Amino acid sequence: MEAANLTSFRTDIELLGRELRAGQGERDLAHFRKILLWNRLLLVVGLVTLGLFPNPITVLCLSLATFSRWTMIGHHVSHGGYDRLDASGRYHRARFAMGSLPRRALDWLDWMLPEAWNLEHNKHHHYSLNEPDDPDLVEDNLRSLRESSAPLPVKYLTVLFFMLTWKWFYYSPNTLSRLQLDRARKGEGAGAEGAGSTYQTLLSALLDPPAWLQRSELVLRVLGPYFLYQFVLLPLPFLLLSGAAYRNALLNLLLAELLTNMHAFLVVVTNHAGEDLYRFDTKCTKDVFLLRQVIGSANYHTSGDVNDFLHGFLNYQIEHHLWPDLSMLSYQRGQERVKGICRKYNVPYVQESVWRRLVKTVDIMVGRKGMRRFPERKAGSGV
Repeated sequence: MEAANLTSFRTDIELLGRELRAGQGERDLAHFRKILLWNRLLLVVGLVTLGLFPNPITVLCLSLATFSRWTMIGHHVSHGGYDRLDASGRYHRARFAMGSLPRRALDWLDWMLPEAWNLEHNKHHHYSLNEPDDPDLVEDNLRSLRESSAPLPVKYLTVLFFMLTWKWFYYSPNTLSRLQLDRARKGEGAGAEGAGSTYQTLLSALLDPPAWLQRSELVLRVLGPYFLYQFVLLPLPFLLLSGAAYRNALLNLLLAELLTNMHAFLVVVTNHAGEDLYRFDTKCTKDVFLLRQVIGSANYHTSGDVNDFLHGFLNYQIEHHLWPDLSMLSYQRGQERVKGICRKYNVPYVQESVWRRLVKTVDIMVGRKGMRRFPERKAGSGV
């Protein structure tokens, strides 16, 4: 893209962002409350039927409740999408799930520590998208699997394991690793000297952690509360009914855990991986930041609240990376216009089925395909 066109593209995107932000109001808050209501209804149905013999309704409701609490509520609130809209302050990024275990339990209790998620995702992922410093760059994080001499079926089975477990096996230790490394670099911990990649799995974090990673915090503060609540406290009352009811409750919770991991993997991991998306070898500069958010991301099909809910509103990933602090409704409003701007300037805008994105992501993970390389800029030119 020529420098003049790059400037015009950036200007058009910035103007649209200002327009969308200025247009936010009560409708956006009402839409958010609807998503909250759907989340709570799913949770209620799942809990009321928890003691029944394992069944699709209970498992699906519990899975969707956990999924939506993270991808739609926790995610967009932590980016500040409702800071200016919610007068109560309950859904302000500085307060939501932050500061204490009771606050976390009330707002968003999951495998990840909210403070760690906010730093790893909102800062390091969003502002280093598909760069070597991106903590979620699939192609780099799975290098050992990609370069492994293991048969392809073994690689696919490894990916399946990741899909079923990735929130607690990968995301929890990886986000905490980034938080603790940043603390160490600020003089609040040890071992930051010579630190390289912060990529961690549960095994590496427990068996061979880097100097800055505290295993006790990972187990007791991050993983422990969610495990205790989800798999000890929730099924415990069913022991008062019968041993069978308790076993049913525990099995429903375990099945829902597997399903919500797979569901989240499907719509989270596949947003930025594929042979048709770019990765970047240099640090982003302001003039190409918006361009990189588009060509390093993929959208899924968009068609109303039910479809978008099932995609966690991550089917607007391009728009979300352009303006992380907008409401979910704003992404619906702006998506076609962003697509039109990209068409105007011949900027690739990738949007296709989430299932096709899954295939392309798995191809990257097992080493069958590689990401596109962003061309280096020449002095005085565009990109």
